[in-house]
Amino acid sequence: MPELLEVRRDQRTCIVTLRREHKLNAISSELERELCAALDRSEVREAACVVLTGGARAFSAGADLNEMRGLDPAAIVSYYEGTGDFAERVAGLPQPTFSAISGYCLGGGLELALATDFRIADEHAVFGLPEVGLGILPSSGGTHRLVQMLGPARAKELILLRDRVSAPEAYRMGLVTEVVGEGEALSRALIHAERLAALPQLAARVTKRVIDSMSEGARSAGLELERLAYGLLAQTPDAEEATERRLSK
Repeated sequence: MPELLEVRRDQRTCIVTLRREHKLNAISSELERELCAALDRSEVREAACVVLTGGARAFSAGADLNEMRGLDPAAIVSYYEGTGDFAERVAGLPQPTFSAISGYCLGGGLELALATDFRIADEHAVFGLPEVGLGILPSSGGTHRLVQMLGPARAKELILLRDRVSAPEAYRMGLVTEVVGEGEALSRALIHAERLAALPQLAARVTKRVIDSMSEGARSAGLELERLAYGLLAQTPDAEEATERRLSK
């Protein structure tokens, strides 16, 4: 089986590239396992910064719903409990992290991007959280992080209205750090990463940790509530029927 991601160094920055382009980098259980394993590699641990990116068509279009076809509700809950830690693993990296985003950044893909410290999007990137339409909710930190980042009103707008958001609108909302020209997201993220890599590394890591700790209590409670809510919703007929409708299109 081909590797589903690539890890390489660029000066003092480590680039982790999702390589499931034929599925728009949909997040399968195998891709999640590879991502979590990659974060333990020495190239990542020793880097001054980490950049996550995908292909030109998609950063990630979200969860691979085909993996859930035929699973009963309890098995779907177990599936997510076993694979839902990828965003938290990224959020827990000690060094500054970036997402370089092109194309679709939806569902679990957006939750992955939200787990990084900075999001650089090209002008044609598209953002959205379709989970409520599938009878569930964003449960890999997305609900909590959106409230922390944008406030309750904007979070409800993105999650409940489920409108897809363009890169310029995402920037105006505060969802992304910067919007650049088509195909320039990765190069721009690397420029920012090298600027941060030039800083004293202990100071950069400690400062990130202190900032993150300011909301740690609320984060832990929010993540737990997300998982509890997901566990309830995923076992409803609404969730099963909505997922099957999406897969049959």
